[in-house]
Formats: sequence, C-alpha cells, structure tokens
Amino acid sequence: MNPLIDTALGQSLHKGEPLLWLNPNYQAEEAQYPCELSRNDIDQADQRLRRFAPLLQQLFPELTSQQGLIESKLLPAPQLQQQYYPHLSGKLIIKADHALPVAGSVKARGGIHEVLCHAEQLALENNIIHSTADDYLALLSPECKALFSHYEIAVSSTGNLGLSIGIISAALGFKSVVHMSVEAKQWKKQRLRDRGVTVIEHSNDYSAAVEAGRNASNADPSSYFVDDENSPRLFLGYAVAALRLQQQLADQQIAVDAEHPLFVYIPCGVGGAPGGINFGLKQVFGPHVHCFFAEPVEAPCVLVGMQAEDKLHPESVYQVGLNVATEADGLAVSMASGWVCSVMDTLLSGIFTVTDDELFLALYQLKHSEAIEIEPSAAAGFSGPSWLTQTAQGKTYQQQQQLTSVMDNATHLVWTTGGLFVPTQEMQKFQQRGEQLANR
Repeated sequence: MNPLIDTALGQSLHKGEPLLWLNPNYQAEEAQYPCELSRNDIDQADQRLRRFAPLLQQLFPELTSQQGLIESKLLPAPQLQQQYYPHLSGKLIIKADHALPVAGSVKARGGIHEVLCHAEQLALENNIIHSTADDYLALLSPECKALFSHYEIAVSSTGNLGLSIGIISAALGFKSVVHMSVEAKQWKKQRLRDRGVTVIEHSNDYSAAVEAGRNASNADPSSYFVDDENSPRLFLGYAVAALRLQQQLADQQIAVDAEHPLFVYIPCGVGGAPGGINFGLKQVFGPHVHCFFAEPVEAPCVLVGMQAEDKLHPESVYQVGLNVATEADGLAVSMASGWVCSVMDTLLSGIFTVTDDELFLALYQLKHSEAIEIEPSAAAGFSGPSWLTQTAQGKTYQQQQQLTSVMDNATHLVWTTGGLFVPTQEMQKFQQRGEQLANR
C-alpha cells in the first residue's frame, strides 16, 4: 500500500470523502516554469491552428461562423449564481468547452492540434507544401489523401480524446485506431465507427489501454501514437485556450489583475487538458489566476500523483484502496500523467474531489437555471466556488495568497468539458438522476 494511506489525506481519499487539497508547493510568482515549454510555444501552436483554419472550415462546415477556429463561448451564469451560489461574491461565468465544435469536448483543442502537427510534418517532408507560408488547402488534394492513407494515427481513450483524434484523423485521410478502455460509453464507440475509425475495446482500465495502444503502435513503423500521458503537442493545444480566453475576458470587460483575481475550476482525468490550460493561464495572467482541478472521489489520480516524491512516477489510486467506480467516464483514470504532475508542481493551486451525486445534481441545476446540457464529467468544477469561499480550507488559501480583501471583485470561471454529442436518451437519464437528487 502507498504510505499516503497512513496520512489524514490518505484516509479521507480512502473513504471517498470530498475534500479540498491545497498544493503546498504552489508559487503564485513563477520566474522559471518547471518545464522547457514557454509562451512562445503556445503562440506557435496558436499560429498552427490559424494556418489550418481554412482547411478545417472546408472539412467541418460548422466552423464557418468561426472562420475555421475551434472555439467555445464564455457564458454568463446569472441565474445559476443567484439560485445556487447565493453567498458567492464576485462573478460566476462558464467556459463552454462542452460545446466545442467538431469533437464536442475540451479534447478537441489538444487532440486536433496534435494530429495537425503530424499532418503538417508529413506534408512538408513529402513536398505537399514547401513552407508554413503555403496554402494548407493543398492537404485536401488527392495526392495528399493518398499519402496520408499509408499512415495510421492511434490513441487510447476513455472516450472524448478518442472522438477528437478519430474524427480529425479520418477526415484528413489517415487510418485511425482508437483503443477504448472499459469506462468508455458505447455511443462514443459507435460515433467513431460511423466515421470509419477502427475501435478496439479493452476490458481493462484507461492506464492499461494506454499501454496496449502504445505497444501496438510502436510495433508499426507507419503508426503515430498520440500519448495522452506524455505529449507536449497535446498540452500546447490545450494551452492555446488561455490566449482565446484572454481575448474573451477583454471583450466582456472582465479585468484580471491584483485587484480582480481569476479562479478557474477544471475537471481533471489523466491531467493533460487541465494541465495545459493551467500552464497557458499562468503564462498569460501570472499570479492573478488561481487554478483548481476537480476529480471524482473514486479517481483522484492527479491528487495522488501530486503526493509522490518523484512526480514523474506517480502511484495509482488503487494504492489508496479506490476502484475508479465513477459515472464520470472522462475522469475515470487510475494513474495520472507523471509528466503533467511534474509540470504542475508549483503552478497548481489545489484539487477538490466530488461525488457522482454532486455531478448529477450540478448538471441538473445547470440545465434548469441556464438551459445548458453537459455530461457528468463536465460538471465536476461546479462545487469549486463553494469550496474556495465557504470552507476553512478555501479561506486559508485566500489568506495565504492575500486575497481576502479583493474577493468581492473576483471572477469564478467553471470550465465545462464535454456533452455536445451526448444522445438525447442518455442526456435524459442524466437529468432524471439529477432531478431525483434535487427532490430528496
């Protein structure tokens, strides 16, 4: 057993008790970020997505209104705040990545960026284009389609990353293989198969599916494996969200500075998407943004990983007696990315955990206050504002960061991460369970 089990934190995790953990290594002011990536790398990822925008608009007509950029809205939530956060001072808003076009989740950001990186590299190496200044519509030519058809792109997923990778890979003409872990929903597998993607189902958990997918891909010289646990390309695709959010906040005249702190609450699975977003936000807003990850009580893998002396080699949640038994399929991960945990060491403010009942209650409240529908995983962040403002741990954080006097000016941003393509019947089941909880 992990020595963590003998600590008060370990006992709370073992019992499945919701909690807020504050990162003792957090540094609001960060002169040297704990990895080789930089703001320049985020800018380059953003430029790549812009180069591909005309091509993406051709492939996916739903991107026409956004000129080929895959982006979500920043939404006010006045009714939600009034009805369910009556004691919250400041402003509550929602970053609506549950409605990201093409793939329908936050994974559209990193997943599509990584596939575009690989496609760009192949196109340059094979003289489809000669420089990044060329017209990328050339990648839709029969010549390029024939080239890509000789290559495979593979990924392992609990669902949403698989959708992202599979959809864009198939659209570009690659052979696409998605290894789905036991937690993956059947409708997500079918959506991929309908796009011509090969879906390989595994009876084991996410970490085992990653290992199996990685091994199979490594055995094939023509296969490129998108490694959710160790991919800077994915990470930077997610980080671009910070640049987009900066503009959206400015457009809505929402300040982020010493007098107007920004608190961000992001659902977390293996750690790549929230880690990339956190990294980007710290690059853009520095000490004025405070990021908290949200994990299921049965699968707090990043929280466990952040306790490791060697964060590159985290333990699994099984080591503290948990079983990853959660309806939040996108967050049902037993072992965190060690690389992400190491990068987050001084950048992450904290982590809170949520029960499945809290997820279903939150998605029900969101539907009935703001008419927004999301999947259970995407609802994990909604208890964040209450943890930060209504608990002793949250008030300790405010005091540690000298925020108490400016909390009335704060913005609380909940990041929703998936739900756009959930079948109507499935969404109705989510709402029914939430309604039952609300009426208890």
